[in-house]
Formats: sequence, C-alpha cells, structure tokens
Amino acid sequence: MKSGIITIMKKELSRFFSDKRMVLSILLPGVLIYVLYSFMGTAMGDMFSVDEDYTPTVQAVNLPDSIKALLNQAELAVTTGADDEAARAAVTNQELDLLAVFPEGFDEAVAAYEASSGVPAPAVEIYYNSASTNSTMTYRMMTGLLDAYEAQLVNKFDVNMGGGTYDLATEEDSVGSYFSRMMPLLLMIFLYSGCAGVAPESIAGEKERGTIATMLITPIRRSHIAVGKILALAVISLISAASSTIGTVLSLPKMMGMDGAGMDINVSIYKVQDYLLLAAVIASTVLVLVTLISILSAFAKTTKEAQTYVVPVMILVMLLGVTGMFGGGASQDLTSYCIPLYNSVQCMSGVFSFSALPAGVGVTLAVNGVLTVLGVVVLAGMFNSEKVIFTR
Repeated sequence: MKSGIITIMKKELSRFFSDKRMVLSILLPGVLIYVLYSFMGTAMGDMFSVDEDYTPTVQAVNLPDSIKALLNQAELAVTTGADDEAARAAVTNQELDLLAVFPEGFDEAVAAYEASSGVPAPAVEIYYNSASTNSTMTYRMMTGLLDAYEAQLVNKFDVNMGGGTYDLATEEDSVGSYFSRMMPLLLMIFLYSGCAGVAPESIAGEKERGTIATMLITPIRRSHIAVGKILALAVISLISAASSTIGTVLSLPKMMGMDGAGMDINVSIYKVQDYLLLAAVIASTVLVLVTLISILSAFAKTTKEAQTYVVPVMILVMLLGVTGMFGGGASQDLTSYCIPLYNSVQCMSGVFSFSALPAGVGVTLAVNGVLTVLGVVVLAGMFNSEKVIFTR
C-alpha cells in the first residue's frame, strides 16, 4: 500500500520540481507580494508625507492676537490679507496652503459668547485644497490648533494628562486582535491559490495529454493513486502558500507605515503549541481544498475547463475568510466547527487571538479528515470510471 502511494507522490513531485516554470509559479508569488506590498507602502507613505523642511503658508483675514500667538508657535508662515478671489485662487492653484477668515472682533466676540444665549457662536472659515498634500496637512494642523484653543476656553478638567500609560491592552491583545482579523482571510486565499494552481494541471492536464491512461494501467490501486496525488499536491500547495505568507508578513511593516517608525509586529509572543495548532489546521484545510479541486478537475476535459470549475470555490473561500474579520476571536459554539472551511477560519482566528477552543480544533481536524477520506473514495471511483477519465 505504502509503496504505491509513495510511487505516485514521487512521480508528481518530480514532475513539478523538474519543471522550472512550475517551481517559479510556486515561489514567485511570495517574492512579488513582498516587492509589491513594500513598494505600495513606501509609495503611499511618500504620497501622504510632508517634507519636514517645508513651512506651510497661511493667509489670515482679521487675524486676532490670541490666534496669532498660536500660529507662531506652530511655525506657520502667516501673512495677513483680504478674503478675495485672488486669495482663494492662490489656494486653488496650490500657491497658498490655507486661507483662514476670522470675523472682526473675534477675541471680544468669543469672550462675550454664552452658549445658553441661543446666538450662533463666532464662526471661522478655513479654505484649503484637498488635492494638495501640504494644504491638507496644514488644514489638519490649523483645525487642531483651533480645537485645542476652543477647549482651553471652557476647560474645567483634564483627561489623561498625568503622563502615564492609559492603554491597558496587553501585547497579546494588540497583536492578537490585528492578526486574527487579517491572517485567516489571507491564509485561506493563499491556500486556495496554491491548490488551484497545481491540482487542475495534475488531474485535468493528464487527461488532456492522455498520460493518465498510462498510470491507470499500472497495478497500483486507484485509491492509492488518489491518495498519492492528493498528498503530493498538498505538499506543493503548502510550499506555495508558505511563500506567499512569508512575503506578506515581511512586507507588513512597510505596507502599514511601521518601517522606521519604532513600531514592530512581534510574532514571538506566539508559543510553539500555537504554531503546531495552526500547522495542523492548515494541513487539514489544504487536504480538503486539494481533494475538492481534484474532484472538480476530474470532471473537466482540459486544464482551462477545470480552472473555470474551481472559480466558485474561490468565491466561497473568500467569503468564509472574511467572516474571521468580524468575530473578534474563535467561536465558542462547537457546532460551528462542523462546517467545512468555516471551521478552519474559526480555528485560525482563535490561534491568532489566543482564544482557540481545543475541542473546536479537534472537531475541525476530525471533520476535515473525514471529508478528505470521502473525497479520496470519490476520486478513486472517478478513476475507475471510463466515462469520466477517458472523455476528452
């Protein structure tokens, strides 16, 4: 029994790894993901960053003394002028970052204002250009200064001004919340992509080339052929998914603007048992996906036709992966772990958020194992069907 399965596995693995194009198709996505995500993160950071040596320019109308002092402290280049078409055109043409219009007698009006009077408060109008990064950042700076000044006028108490640490979330909470929402979806996509990239070519491709007939006339049992193919394809799919996952994790700091900002994604807080649980769930998930895609590919006459058959699986995988973004941890309902693929998402979310339900993981592994065995039986039966295998 073992010799037949191993023979098929060696055949499949040698066929894939002897083809440089197939090897590149497995490893290249991880490299491309790293380069693309890193480039996007750097480009977006440059797009929305402001030159530290740049001095924002502001034209103020009826500038009150109280605000003038604040603007000087903020190192803004402030000029006074009139609220006219020329000033607004300068903002539009990005020759001026901001036009701030204060009402006459602003300080006196603010001092005399009573909220209970029902009279509208003194209004400040700030004009900016949202198409300009410098203008947008200057607008945010200006509104921040004015909001802080407004708060000072009616300040009766302070909030979190003691200089201490008020965020009581642990490192596990922060990292777990981040990874549990993002990684299940990405892992499911990567696992599916790895399976969908190799299974149709292995099953439908051999039918298309006519080489599957040679394999079926050997004394190896059909069930052993099915098991050997599924295990070999699972190994290749895991390598492909690992490549994409590593590329994603390595590019996350740059993608999220953490690179060089003193921030870090610390994955060392996960223990060995966490990684072992995750590896078991991923392995069982790959077996289910490979088996399902192999069965669908067996119905196809060509590789292209097989690829069209597996598209609905991709949509299903993505929808189930998205559910992990809203759960806030693993489900505590054991019945949810009986749902294929959804159970894998819940287990992944639980591992990443440190809320994995051991019984749920056990149910998931059992369900995925049963589905894989049933899939092997179905695929072996299809190998015995001349109508399915020899239809080209």
